[in-house]
Amino acid sequence: MRRLCAEIQGITAIVGYPAATPEGLRNSAAVIADGGIRAVYHKQCLPNYSVFDEKRYFVAGTEPLVFELKGARVGVTICEDVWQAGPARQAAKAGAQLLLNLNASPFHAGKSRLRLEILRQRAVENGLSILYTNLVGGQDELVFDGDSQVVNGRGELTQRAPLCVEGLYPVDFSVGATVEPRPSEIISEPAEEAAIYQAIVLGVRDYVNKNGFPGAVLGLSGGIDSALTLAIAVDALGSERVEAVLMPSRYTAEMSNSDAEQEARALGVKYHLMPIEPAFESFLGILQPVLAGLPPDSTEENIQARCRGVILMAISNKTGKLVLTTGNKSETAVGYSTLYGDMAGGFAPIKDVLKMMVYRLVVYRNSLSPVIPQRVLDRPPSAELRPDQTDQDSLPPYDLLDAILQAYVEEDHSVEELVAAGYDRATVERVARLVIVNEYKRRQAAPGVRITPRAFGRDRRYPITSGFRR
Repeated sequence: MRRLCAEIQGITAIVGYPAATPEGLRNSAAVIADGGIRAVYHKQCLPNYSVFDEKRYFVAGTEPLVFELKGARVGVTICEDVWQAGPARQAAKAGAQLLLNLNASPFHAGKSRLRLEILRQRAVENGLSILYTNLVGGQDELVFDGDSQVVNGRGELTQRAPLCVEGLYPVDFSVGATVEPRPSEIISEPAEEAAIYQAIVLGVRDYVNKNGFPGAVLGLSGGIDSALTLAIAVDALGSERVEAVLMPSRYTAEMSNSDAEQEARALGVKYHLMPIEPAFESFLGILQPVLAGLPPDSTEENIQARCRGVILMAISNKTGKLVLTTGNKSETAVGYSTLYGDMAGGFAPIKDVLKMMVYRLVVYRNSLSPVIPQRVLDRPPSAELRPDQTDQDSLPPYDLLDAILQAYVEEDHSVEELVAAGYDRATVERVARLVIVNEYKRRQAAPGVRITPRAFGRDRRYPITSGFRR
């Protein structure tokens, strides 16, 4: 803050910072002008739900802040303050004509519409123009998507910045009896698939760059999940920083290898073909005294996945590149993945993306440029770890599975509520049980971009040890 104060001359800047006060640490914003702090606002509404834990760290403020700027009376609030009625009403009673709202508001699908609804409501309630400015960037699981907006005192949107694009966007106001924002560019809200894709690309780019990795490496199977992950990685980092590894097994279809190579060439990435058969055979030989006489099961399937994990981690160790895992939310939810195998890695771009949305994102990405073969979308998904295997051998159809997961995990509906809504009881109980018993896997999974209102980990916090199984 001292450095900023020394550098800020000729303008007034509002800067968020943690302020140490006699009462404790506060989430605060300083009004800086002419080399010093002129006033400080302490955030009043401390969110303590979803990904937020502010009451763990901060003491809430109680007073409004309104200051004079070029003839306008400007109020300051921070993030959650505008989602509650009190702080805006307080600022209006203190004489504010314009409300500035500083935000680090994380993305989830549909968030832009929610923000605008709240801003319109607060503006109309208090007759205030509101300037909502939001952070842009990724931090671990969270993506802050920008989407800064301005509404006038009648709740009319007058300006909106783009999603996931950092920039400087001037806003002009007419100052008189009221402070009116002048109409300016309103960037249209993108389609849901475009918004999610942009958020994931931003999350991957910032995780890799901010943590100092030279690039990323991933296993490319010819399936839809790894194809989407490769496209995201290239769009985030550039093809020259991404490496793909094809690791076919004895069960891998030739079309899988062909599609994987086509994807790698279309996206311009360096790729390696490393069959895992020699490693798989070696492990089976080593384990023969233990496995002899026992029928094949998931043990042999998991060994194949773990052979691939060893290869990817070795390349990561040698090159410094981050391993991107390719599992989606549907698989993560029900444990359709292998610990230390396909779960091995440092970041999981599509961890919070349900399988049916994976298909939609591939269609969206191909609409920009065709990089994923159509038959990847058309063929039944398969882990290809045993003969003629498809995902639907072990799981309900993905459209049904995703509908149950969305209701059970994201919307917190109970088994009984889902049965009452018309879902088959046996299917719902099986899915719910799989979600619960696979918490131990998710606890060991790589972090990944959050794109729904309830992601595993930061949002849905569930104990591993639990007697509750219904």
